[in-house]
Amino acid sequence: MRYHKIPDEAIRRLPVYLRCVFLLSGKGHQEVSSDTLSEFLGIKSWQIRKDFSYFGDFGRPGVGYDTAKLQKQLSRILRLDRVHKAALVGVGNLGSAILAFRGFSRYNLKIDAAFDSDPHKIGKKRSGVIVENVSTIDSLNKRGIDLGIIAVPEEAAQKAAEDLIKGGVRGILNFSSQHIVAPKKVKIRNIDIAMDLASLPYYMPA
Repeated sequence: MRYHKIPDEAIRRLPVYLRCVFLLSGKGHQEVSSDTLSEFLGIKSWQIRKDFSYFGDFGRPGVGYDTAKLQKQLSRILRLDRVHKAALVGVGNLGSAILAFRGFSRYNLKIDAAFDSDPHKIGKKRSGVIVENVSTIDSLNKRGIDLGIIAVPEEAAQKAAEDLIKGGVRGILNFSSQHIVAPKKVKIRNIDIAMDLASLPYYMPA
């Protein structure tokens, strides 16, 4: 089911809620209230209820949410009820760290292909994935790959995005500082570690 006119910020909070539900479920919580989620996440309970209300009635008044059902509903909304495969472009220090990250499987995400232009890396296995020549990116959708991750220098990021899109990718996580120009049908998420870190000193005592 596709939902319309849902604020982007609400969508971005859904994986945060899902992660919290995973943690609470692992601690034996069979039910959870919006107040409990609020305490764990630092998000106002009314905001949590409002975000959930965009997608229907999740819980019971005065009782809260069944954690197993909430986990299933959030996964379905985010389309994480099936495995999504991703292709990584750039197997440097950052790309290698992303490949080694073990937290993707919980969300039914899997990095299934990795590409680089360095001949010393091509053909080598990194975290169980064989590095392929970046020039061979094509028909990723035939391999069941619909997501892309860019971990290359900014001067190579736009070309990497274009190659991924030509291959059939429709969602890209961009770790470069380069603004990616892409068709509207392709969703781009930008992760700029330096920019995020640069915002923190503002909150520190003078």
